Amino acid sequence: MGAAVSAYDRHMSETSETGDATGGVREVKSAARTVELLEVLAERGDRPARLQELADGLGVPRSSMYALLQTLISRGWVRTDVTGSLYGIGIHALLTGTSYLDSDPRVRVARPYLDEASQALGETIHLGRLDGHDVAYLATRESHEYLRTISRVGRRLPAHVGALGKALLAERPDAELPEGPYEAHTPNTHTSRESLAADLAATRERGYSVDREEGVPGIVGFGFALRYEVPALDAMSCSVPVARLTPDHEARIVAVMRETRAKVEATVPAGNGSVHWR
Repeated sequence: MGAAVSAYDRHMSETSETGDATGGVREVKSAARTVELLEVLAERGDRPARLQELADGLGVPRSSMYALLQTLISRGWVRTDVTGSLYGIGIHALLTGTSYLDSDPRVRVARPYLDEASQALGETIHLGRLDGHDVAYLATRESHEYLRTISRVGRRLPAHVGALGKALLAERPDAELPEGPYEAHTPNTHTSRESLAADLAATRERGYSVDREEGVPGIVGFGFALRYEVPALDAMSCSVPVARLTPDHEARIVAVMRETRAKVEATVPAGNGSVHWR
């Protein structure tokens, strides 16, 4: 292992910086590679990876990848099985993610209102944040009536797929939409730019998005952008099984979620010395 670590150190020292200058700072190649590795392991979920698989996927020499994995294992960011041949994301990734949520004043403010909405409606309520072309789930309140888990904190979905993402895309000009075609999650998913743009136009007109089995079969979602910043980065949604969605229940969902949005927007701190993250 010592030889592998030495090879890794030499490799990283030789290639410590790369890429074009951005704001006068060059990207640190070793740091970028570490992040890429963690992202790959996180995306795999419960599918552990092998050394050669990771080395090939990231275009890294096997010895360098082994040394990087051992370094991250020793710090809890990566875990390995008893044979030392399989690798997965480590517990420190969870601890860091939890710290992100705990340190975010907007998530803290929204949580009790998510509880209120879930109790009032008996349905599942989500809070999500736009991250590039995806939406990351920041909080979820599951329905006691519908026990099938359709999301979890930390899950990412393409923004074009569900109510959260469409509510946030509607806050932006259609010119920012990717060209497509888009990935289909169900037969109802919008896969073309034109189809999605038409849906977003309807979202702007009604003031909230509707996901009719576009992300998960049998589930309808209603999404509401939280406009405490412009353009909105956060949104809330309510998910309900098709079998329970009557016209009266839909009207009730929209009314409660609009009220919840107003409460959150009125309570979230605006400035007052808090850090404004970009």
